[in-house]
Amino acid sequence: MQAAGAGGLAPAVVVGAAKEQAWPVVEGPGTPKLCMPGGVGEAGIRRVKQLGVNYVMGGAGKIPWKEEDLKAQIERFKAGGLTLYNIMIGGFNNAIYARPGRDEEIDNVIQSIRAAGRAGLPVIEYNWYAHRAMEGYYEETGRAGAGHTAFDYDKMKDLPPLEQEGAHTLDEMWANITYFLKAVVPAAEHAGVKLALHPNDPPSPLSRGSQEIMGTVAGWKKLISIVDSPANGITYDCGVTREMGEDPITVCRYFASRKRINHAHFRNVIVRKPYEKYTEVFIDEGQVNMFGVMKELVRQKYNGTIYPEHPRALDYDRERGPIRGYPGGGGYAGDAYDVGYARAILQAALSS
Repeated sequence: MQAAGAGGLAPAVVVGAAKEQAWPVVEGPGTPKLCMPGGVGEAGIRRVKQLGVNYVMGGAGKIPWKEEDLKAQIERFKAGGLTLYNIMIGGFNNAIYARPGRDEEIDNVIQSIRAAGRAGLPVIEYNWYAHRAMEGYYEETGRAGAGHTAFDYDKMKDLPPLEQEGAHTLDEMWANITYFLKAVVPAAEHAGVKLALHPNDPPSPLSRGSQEIMGTVAGWKKLISIVDSPANGITYDCGVTREMGEDPITVCRYFASRKRINHAHFRNVIVRKPYEKYTEVFIDEGQVNMFGVMKELVRQKYNGTIYPEHPRALDYDRERGPIRGYPGGGGYAGDAYDVGYARAILQAALSS
């Protein structure tokens, strides 16, 4: 009986036509890795780990970051069986807008990158919005009353610039980020840290009077050419790619083959008008070929993290308190659905 019981716990073996393949197929050093936000406290760590996710993203607060603080955060997750892989950095608006004080902010970013390198953090993610067009979001009702997040450019296209942001041209924004990248990318290379710039989401044509550098695939391509380095990469988002009317698999191939995807977001949308009108839907029901995207990431030997993001609002989550985030956005039950779907696709891609 003991032998039978022990055998029942061992991994199954699937016999193929040519060779045996151990099952389940699991993540490794050379494969993509699912990740989630790290959660709050021990309970948050357990919720992530219970879904079979081993990698997390986090935040580190005000810059410059300190090595000892990052190490403490890394160790806290490690104690719960998780690897902290990516932290979002912010706090450099003067650099974004080329205002007085930008050199001090850039120095704070460089100090943070160096601290991250010493602490062993692989990736730092950031944004470069002149203005994020969130005023165009609203909730739509999905299947059986679930919440979808929709965007309509008409809802915000005539809004004036905000005083604290102003209005900025593409030339201004490209000049500003060029100045930034030429300062920080060498520091990232030396520290062994990769930078991942998230695309503009929503990718609206104009956002409170400002043009957006990361609102087109042409902009993504230009970004990685400014400083030609694996440290200067993007967060590839297959949902945003479709929002712009582009083919997510083709775009994935372009950046992954050049080793410029340093983080990935994994979600689905239905687009009515590229850039302007779309709905974020369940991961299984949109226009993005999610399996095709995952197969391309595997084919290109992408070994970074994939975040199944923007869960849909389910009654189960709604009944347990207010849901934070986007209109029509969900909570832990929605996350569990997305992670399960993404893991099945990842296992299929790795075994195919």
